Amino acid sequence: MATTTDALGYEQARDELIEVVRRLEAGGTTLEESLALWERGEELSKVCRRWLEGARARLDAALASEEEAGAAEGAAEGAEEAS
Repeated sequence: MATTTDALGYEQARDELIEVVRRLEAGGTTLEESLALWERGEELSKVCRRWLEGARARLDAALASEEEAGAAEGAAEGAEEAS
């Protein structure tokens, strides 16, 4: 299991998180191991959340840019028709 989350991509973090959850659900670990797994799962969850929030921000920015371009194009067409 990786120890750093800095360089993990979304898919890597997600896959490792799935493995952590699987191990916790399977049981058979000591309390100390379970706590370590839980902490790792929390770290991985944060990595996934940051990736998803970043993707959402990029999508929102792209959609806003597209809407602005459409509005500007509509305004230009309206100005041409008025002349």
